[in-house]
Amino acid sequence: MKRLGSLSLLLAIAALGGCALLVPKLAPPGLAIVNVRVRRADFWEQRLDVRVRVRNPNAVSLPVRNVQYALDIEGQRFATGTCAQGFTVPAHGTAEFDTEVTANMTGALLTALARGHGQSIRYRLIGKVELSRGWLRSLPFDERGSFRLQ
Repeated sequence: MKRLGSLSLLLAIAALGGCALLVPKLAPPGLAIVNVRVRRADFWEQRLDVRVRVRNPNAVSLPVRNVQYALDIEGQRFATGTCAQGFTVPAHGTAEFDTEVTANMTGALLTALARGHGQSIRYRLIGKVELSRGWLRSLPFDERGSFRLQ
C-alpha cells in the first residue's frame, strides 16, 4: 500500500513537471510612448491622449486583452490606468493603442509644462499586459524613455 501511495505521489509530481514544460517561456513585451497630446489642461486636471507602441520579442503572437499601467514623469507618479481594448501583437512585430490619461496636477507635470512644447520629457511606464488566451496570462513590463509634448 505504501508503494502504491509513493508511486502515485511520484506520478503526480512528474505530471506537474510536465505541465510546466507546456507553459511557454514568453519574454516581456516592450512598451514605448509614441506620442502625447494635451487634450485639455487647467491647474487642477490634465487630459492627455497617449499613443503607446507594444513590441513583441516572441515567436508567437500576443492576444492582448488589456494593459494595466502606471506612468511616472520626471521621476514622479503621474497617472495610472487601463487600456481595455483588445488587440493582437504579431510575432516579432508591433502594435499601437491609444489611451486617454487623466491626472491631477503634480510637480512632474509642472516641470514638464515649464519646459514648454518640443522639449524632451523622461518617463517610466510600469505595469502588465494581460493576454486573452494561453497558459501564461500576464506579462509584466517596466520601460523608460522620453517623449515630446504636442
